[in-house]
Amino acid sequence: MDINILAIESSCDETSAAVIHNGKVINNIIATQSVHENFGGVVPELASRAHQQNIIPIIDEALLGANIKKTSLNAVAFTQGPGLLGALLVGSSFAKAFALALDIPLIGVNHMQAHILAHFIDDPKPAFPFICLTVSGGHTQIVLVKDYLDMEILGQTLDDAVGEAFDKTAKLLGLPYPGGPLIDQYAQTGNPEAFTFPETSVPGFNYSFSGIKTAILYFLRDKLQENPAFVEERIHDICASVQRKLIDMLMGKLKKAAKKYGIGHIAISGGVSANSELRKRIAEEGLRNNWFTYVPAFEYCTDNAGMIAMAAHFKYLARDFVSLDAFPMPRMKL
Repeated sequence: MDINILAIESSCDETSAAVIHNGKVINNIIATQSVHENFGGVVPELASRAHQQNIIPIIDEALLGANIKKTSLNAVAFTQGPGLLGALLVGSSFAKAFALALDIPLIGVNHMQAHILAHFIDDPKPAFPFICLTVSGGHTQIVLVKDYLDMEILGQTLDDAVGEAFDKTAKLLGLPYPGGPLIDQYAQTGNPEAFTFPETSVPGFNYSFSGIKTAILYFLRDKLQENPAFVEERIHDICASVQRKLIDMLMGKLKKAAKKYGIGHIAISGGVSANSELRKRIAEEGLRNNWFTYVPAFEYCTDNAGMIAMAAHFKYLARDFVSLDAFPMPRMKL
């Protein structure tokens, strides 16, 4: 029996729809919202309105491109959380109406779980158990993945996410939103040892990025008082130094977790996993520590419905459905 699932992602500022056929993602359509660029960050109300405008055309395009009729679908999946409540409501409401009209099962997907399961879209696929460093604008987690739907958080940020640290640094430097990719771009020609920044010590495999954000703020304030043209003159070195420190923090805890649990299959996922330096470092540490390393394609790093579809496939096989009165969960746990 063929299994066709339509998946919808609307947790933040990307409206996305994908179709998965027998465990193979065959179409993944993403509409990015440019409206937030003028505000230096995502405006929840504007995100919700943009989702309302985009969701029907995106779903039509996904089904048409996959050559799958609505009547051939076996289930519809949606991001249940975590995310922005208004944005989640748009996707969940549409999915419920779609499932009700077609009389097919409804699948609620954890956004963070989907980021990890994005590794099963393409080869090579991780072997269980593996450890996944999940890094995004809203989350930073080290997760022990025992099976497709069996995961345990070993450590996570106690305050801000690493993606937020990247974006906040970019904002302090006067770079447009989203700033994380621009930090990566400027860092390519900078000296990562030009400047040093302090690190907040936290127990176990947890992280804290609020302290380094504050340190960068005061660093730039003091340097600009000495030289108003400091940022303009040294932006490449600043970006390279900040990026190196943040990635050092990520890799330090990841290496400790891998050693403690004796696991040699290591993956990264989430929007920050698109960072070129992080991708380079995970490969280097893999060679140094004899790890098997896994990095998703760029298309599946940032928010997308392909990863929601992959998670939905495994939930469909497990007959893990939700009822039509299921509600979005902005702070949904893994």
